[in-house]
Amino acid sequence: MTTPQDLFIVATDVPGDRPVEQGDLSLALAGAELIDLLGARALTLDDERIVPGPPLALGDRLLDEAGAALVRREPYETVEDWLWRRGEGLTGVYLDDLDARGQLTGERRHWLPYRPKADAAAGTEARRHATGRWESHEPVLAGLAAALGLGDGGQAGEGLDEAVVTVLAAVNHALTELEGVRQRRRIENAAFDNIWRAP
Repeated sequence: MTTPQDLFIVATDVPGDRPVEQGDLSLALAGAELIDLLGARALTLDDERIVPGPPLALGDRLLDEAGAALVRREPYETVEDWLWRRGEGLTGVYLDDLDARGQLTGERRHWLPYRPKADAAAGTEARRHATGRWESHEPVLAGLAAALGLGDGGQAGEGLDEAVVTVLAAVNHALTELEGVRQRRRIENAAFDNIWRAP
């Protein structure tokens, strides 16, 4: 199983302060892909720019697609640009992939079509793997989940190398930007409503 798959399942299973928004999870999934590609040595970071290595077959269709999507010409892409480009609609991609492989069980809710029942929480290989990583407070998964408001973030980022920390920081920054866009839209919509309500 991969970090994005584990993150998707944690975002489905773990209650947070607020529901995880689809756009937020998509950005975090794109960050998780980068971290796995870093771990596989399919890329390196030069400051915040993604320098692709030779194309590799990693044994996972979505990670292979992510590796194929890397910009392979200078000046290369920044981590944050990658998050916005690759992240578009990525939640649905992982949802469809895990569902097609029978790795999701449970009830439908909100945009996530599966809410695990108590007796189904450990019912699939993917869920068992994600739960094991989550319960062991693995720092990469904890860091990505903390960016989404899940868990206490207690060991998030501990002992990670500089490139992974750079990706986690970019995910947090992109999520802050996205929330800023949402707040501006709410303010604009409220102002528009007030204009129409005015006598």
